Amino acid sequence: MADEDDDYMGDLSKFLSSQPESSTNPLAQKGSNISNSSKATGVQSSKKRQKFRNWQEQKKLKREIKQVEEDQRTLANLESAIPQSNIGFKMLKQMGYTPGSGLGGSGRVEPVGVEIRRSRAGIGREDPVKEKMRKEEELVRENKKKEEELMADFGCRVKERWRNKRVVVNFHKAKGVLDQLENKEVVVVEKKDDDEEDEEEEEEVITEEDLLEILMKLRDNFQYCLFCGCQYESMDALLVNCPGINEDDH
Repeated sequence: MADEDDDYMGDLSKFLSSQPESSTNPLAQKGSNISNSSKATGVQSSKKRQKFRNWQEQKKLKREIKQVEEDQRTLANLESAIPQSNIGFKMLKQMGYTPGSGLGGSGRVEPVGVEIRRSRAGIGREDPVKEKMRKEEELVRENKKKEEELMADFGCRVKERWRNKRVVVNFHKAKGVLDQLENKEVVVVEKKDDDEEDEEEEEEVITEEDLLEILMKLRDNFQYCLFCGCQYESMDALLVNCPGINEDDH
């Protein structure tokens, strides 16, 4: 009776497996195997494609090198003259041909030039590769020319600005010296910043004619040269010792 009273369903652990469900699930294991297999197949196919591309590039490079060598040999053979032992050369001599002259006495001496072309462009059209190189060279030359023109223009503008600034400075110096020689009151101008000087010079327009006029007044009336920095005893001494009127002469 004791055996009949025992609950045979009480302990279910003896009927369950101790391993995790995922390891015993055939569907999960099959999916994992398929995923790993697809990844391995993708890597292998990528390697095969890369290897095929490398093989194509190497084959193309070898073909181009071989074509260049053939072209060089062909051009070298064209530059060499036909030997006199050639049957065609012997036949021409028998018909009166003189080496170094044209056929018939009035024909062209140099043979027709040969241009080796590997492209499929029509006759009379420039080779696409050479055309591309020529256009690139023309573009480089054009850009270089534009750059030189811009630099020259910039240099001219800087030089002109510097020259105008020197005209203004020399004019004020000459004006101050003339006022002193004429016993006039000299106005002392306070030193200003470069920006303020540029703005003042832009507003004040002084030409080279204005500077030349005041320089001539100093020379004629007081025998003074601004660029020599001295007053001569006479006009003759000024003409003999002073190299010129302008600053460039000094």
